Amino acid sequence: MRFMSYAGIGVVAIALAGCAVNTPQPGTAPAAPNTAPAAPTTLDAASRQVARNVINSEMEKRLPGANVAPYTDCVVNNATTAELIDIAQAARSGVAGTADSVASIVSRPATTQCISGAANTTA
Repeated sequence: MRFMSYAGIGVVAIALAGCAVNTPQPGTAPAAPNTAPAAPTTLDAASRQVARNVINSEMEKRLPGANVAPYTDCVVNNATTAELIDIAQAARSGVAGTADSVASIVSRPATTQCISGAANTTA
């Protein structure tokens, strides 16, 4: 009977072996949990162009018929890398909210000054 109970414990131990938590040894760092890949932190040329196209499109919606290229430049130049990455990723994935992102950048004093200056030179 003891043999049977030890055999049963062995089967349970083998079954649970895949569920065991590995405890790191002292002096070692625990492994990072499996997470989604980190968002890109650099802006490649293709993503920059996608962001520029999205911003240009948003500017054309607000100023139909106008040459918005100088205004788009102002927005792109006053956006952070993270914002441009977010705009490009949103456009690629079809996520809404790029208009809010562009509006947020346009509302900054440096951007509005740039747009004002561009408007004076194109008028």
